[in-house]
Amino acid sequence: MKESILSPLAKALNDDIAGSENCAFEVLSEKGRRIFFPSKGILGQSAEAKKTEINATIGTAFEEDGSPLCLECIEELIKLPSQSLLYTPSYGLPEIRERWKEMIYEKNPSLAHKEISLPVVTGALTHALSVSAYLFADKGDKIILSDLNWDNYELIFEQGFGAELETYKTFENNAYNINGLKEKLLEPGDKKILLLNFPNNPSGYTLTEKEALELCKTLHSAAETGKHIVVILDDAYFGLVYEEGIFKESLFLHLADIHRNILAVKLDAPTKEDYVWGLRIGFMAFGIKNSTAAQYKAMEAKAAGAVRGSVSNCSSIGQHILLKAFSNSSYASQKASKYEILKRRYLKIREILAAHPEYQESFVPVPFNSGYFMCVKPIGADAEAVRKDLLASYGTGVIVLSGLIRIAFSAVPYNKLDLLFFNIDSSVRKISSMRSPSA
Repeated sequence: MKESILSPLAKALNDDIAGSENCAFEVLSEKGRRIFFPSKGILGQSAEAKKTEINATIGTAFEEDGSPLCLECIEELIKLPSQSLLYTPSYGLPEIRERWKEMIYEKNPSLAHKEISLPVVTGALTHALSVSAYLFADKGDKIILSDLNWDNYELIFEQGFGAELETYKTFENNAYNINGLKEKLLEPGDKKILLLNFPNNPSGYTLTEKEALELCKTLHSAAETGKHIVVILDDAYFGLVYEEGIFKESLFLHLADIHRNILAVKLDAPTKEDYVWGLRIGFMAFGIKNSTAAQYKAMEAKAAGAVRGSVSNCSSIGQHILLKAFSNSSYASQKASKYEILKRRYLKIREILAAHPEYQESFVPVPFNSGYFMCVKPIGADAEAVRKDLLASYGTGVIVLSGLIRIAFSAVPYNKLDLLFFNIDSSVRKISSMRSPSA
């Protein structure tokens, strides 16, 4: 890239990122190297004028007394100070960025004493993934991920940024296929982008403690060969783990300082963790060995620049609501009670499968232990045909992905789970019986 075509602001950020003894600058995409936060533009000039007596800088409107000018009928609905209707910084509200960082450490106690960046606020996980693609994925770059994955990844990385999804088989002998991941990492090419999602959508699987350590060792070994690796961690369903022996913290705690050639990018959100799907607030944090404060600040500025250039800034109301919720004395207990509702449904599914061995003639469950979902593979019947029959004949809706039937037990009342699996079994038997002898 010709330095002359870079903005001086971008060049300054690049210098800070390249100034540490790690691969952070090398793994930036061309767009990632060009992007900057416009600290000298409207936002920067507005910040400088923030405490002036007469501030005619920013495109918001105020009453004569200086309070935000807003419709009373809207202010009454949100039950928040009218300040929640103002713009937030493209980085996000400083208070929620600090609080979410604290919460990352609280939820991942093994991360203690490791330095990570201050999270940047995004428009939930989808936008965080898009910002990751902006920063790290050039056209033609391959994104390594498991073959059981969220279908929105294709829209974001392939359709949106011209990258290519390169998959490995998720499971081998009912265990996570770390060897398949390793083979992809060691293929030719110095730069690798790995996308990991646990608990996994659609399978509802999280690595065991042993698998998590093995995966991290695999990444370390690949980095030792000279590979520059970006690990994007989609932690959308973080915390929803229902079995002992399953890795309960984020892989970020290991990867944030595992090797100078590995940049870990943690994407998370209250969306599923706190059951606030419509607030559309997410976070992006960085971790890498040999990092400096200046490097992290530059990475945050790159991310904030991508936010500024796409949605400008994220929901102020959403951020203010979350800040109030996080400080509520009942927050932890309420969150725990909602977790127990999902865990109870998960355990009920285990009970149903154990109590009905005949279901093994109709479908095979894919390994699952966490999250919102589980999948089954129908035996002797096309998954799409079963899906349509469930709709038409049984009043039951499921999703079909990669030949599997995905069941969102998060959305199914406890007392209807028996009927759900009875319906699936009945439909598979009906569809399979309709197949011709030559099929």
